[in-house]
Amino acid sequence: MSQISATQKLVVAGMLTCFTSSQGLLMTASKVGGKYPYNVATIPLLAEFCKFCVSSVFLYREYKEKGQNLQITTAWSSVRLFPIPSIIYLFHNNVQFYTMAYVDAATYQILGNLKIITTGFLFWIALKRHLSRNQWLALSLLTLGAAVSQVSGCGNTMLSAPVLGYLFACLSAVLSALAGVYTEFLLKKNNDTLYWQNIQLYGFGTLFNAARLTYDDVQSPSGSFWLFDLTDGYNYITWLIVINFSFSGLFISWIQKYSNTIVKVYATSSAMMVTAFLSIFFFDLEPTLQLFLGISIVCTSIMLYFLPGDLPVSTSLAVATSTSKMMDSLGGKGFEDDEEIGGRIKTR
Repeated sequence: MSQISATQKLVVAGMLTCFTSSQGLLMTASKVGGKYPYNVATIPLLAEFCKFCVSSVFLYREYKEKGQNLQITTAWSSVRLFPIPSIIYLFHNNVQFYTMAYVDAATYQILGNLKIITTGFLFWIALKRHLSRNQWLALSLLTLGAAVSQVSGCGNTMLSAPVLGYLFACLSAVLSALAGVYTEFLLKKNNDTLYWQNIQLYGFGTLFNAARLTYDDVQSPSGSFWLFDLTDGYNYITWLIVINFSFSGLFISWIQKYSNTIVKVYATSSAMMVTAFLSIFFFDLEPTLQLFLGISIVCTSIMLYFLPGDLPVSTSLAVATSTSKMMDSLGGKGFEDDEEIGGRIKTR
């Protein structure tokens, strides 16, 4: 696997945060009269297809450069594993609807942050990645900070849902974390080029999204097949959403291949805070104490997770040396290679 520098990882994580933070703003701006004038289910389909096309172009360019030296695994025993993330997300989306049937929107948002700590557990159990005490504390703080920022306006009904609602919320968190961790496993299980792995992921993703739209048509016939009115109601903002979703997905797969799922969780959770902060200026959202408290907790979590902490004594000297060098060349931490940090953060 090619060596990826800390600077590259930091730049891609920053770009993912920027793209993700703008998604909510774009989707709000795309509404007409408070409603979406298009079929929202077509957005993931087009985004998956766009990621498939972009990955195909880059794979072709890489093949022209490397020829037969390009590593690609075409055995069915490998390819058959790539539909699984799409299947997990399919179940996850259905569980989300069941969750919303039992809890209010505010409670749903807060419970959705359970996927942060759940990702940490699966990261540790399934991928056998060590997390220090400080990192566990940081993930707990990230969950708390994300939840605190969403408390405003919840009213007296917050967290007063039936037990079944909480069970569905926990299941939703597990499925979301499982999809991310399993995707990381797929991307790192061999040294295949990322573009070929993306083609498999997004090819199956396109098929599953198309199947979902077809199923919706069968369940509630509207007179025309979804393919013929695929982009009805679209405008330039809608196409920006498709592009945004596409490149966000490509950034995520890059991070999962060359860094890890925890970095992705931090990037997307930070984006949530950025979105809320920007909404103050773009949509006249009234700033609240909870929002700024949540941002402060998340910032503390980021520093606590990526700063070297309670490491084994045998690796402390190496960590101190590598940290000093990294600070000289890059104004941040948390994206170092495994050899430099004694395995605190495993990279792909």
